[in-house]
Amino acid sequence: MTNTTLISAAEMLALQAAGQPLVLLDCGFDLADTAAGERAYAAGHLKGARHVHLDRDLSGAKTGGNGRHPSPDRASPAARAGNWGLTPDVQVVCYDDQGGVYAARAWWLLRWLGHGAVAVLNGGRGAWATAGGALTTDLPAPAPAPAPAPQPPYPTLAPAMPTVDTAALQERLDAVTLLDARAPERFRGEVEPLDPVAGHIPGAQCRFFRLNLAADGRFKSAEQLRQEFAALSGPHAQSPVVHQCGSGVTACHNLLAMAHAGLEPGALYPGSWSEWCSDPARPVARG
Repeated sequence: MTNTTLISAAEMLALQAAGQPLVLLDCGFDLADTAAGERAYAAGHLKGARHVHLDRDLSGAKTGGNGRHPSPDRASPAARAGNWGLTPDVQVVCYDDQGGVYAARAWWLLRWLGHGAVAVLNGGRGAWATAGGALTTDLPAPAPAPAPAPQPPYPTLAPAMPTVDTAALQERLDAVTLLDARAPERFRGEVEPLDPVAGHIPGAQCRFFRLNLAADGRFKSAEQLRQEFAALSGPHAQSPVVHQCGSGVTACHNLLAMAHAGLEPGALYPGSWSEWCSDPARPVARG
């Protein structure tokens, strides 16, 4: 059995005890301090975990008009996945200490490549510690040689995650359910700490990613998430869902939550608000 959305700390400890091969990815990051995740990893991480960096490993090259964390071309992350020790059937577990935000981006990226057996550690490092999991400062051994880099078409256990570009989104704004994962005050345009323009894409609905989490930092139950996302569909109940945020990162948290709830997760708009607002000709909504 493979885990394709979330995995609990207890489940992961059981897999380790059974000797199941795992690839662990430490995805800790801080948008305001891009070296913070690496420092936290050096101070202590799950045994065998490799640190992946949002800017270097989970994003593509920026052009000035494609957002702050554009999706990469498929070849680059596929090569990195090979260096991390991925093979088509190995279980991958992604984690962070930020509510699963950056782990969800890694989850989405690997699913986008076509790797089905990838899950986010529910509750992250905190849940791991609570379950009695240990941390280490030891670095993992190099991936076994040879570790061929997966190349598209990657052998898949799940369909690749679709994406939507700006042109396609503009043409279909009135025919999709567009969910914005940013905080409500950013969505309304009251504050904007990261991008040059405040506001949101016309027609979008705010679904702050932290609403996916219970008080203990773990994801809410599948049933509760199903009910909450169903309430957002509104007049577009039968329309495809498109997820966006500031730069295509926290939007992946909503994608993961919908998949965990057993819903069709929809597509990601990777450029998100940071790409949309880079062109002053595109409309902006506030309030």
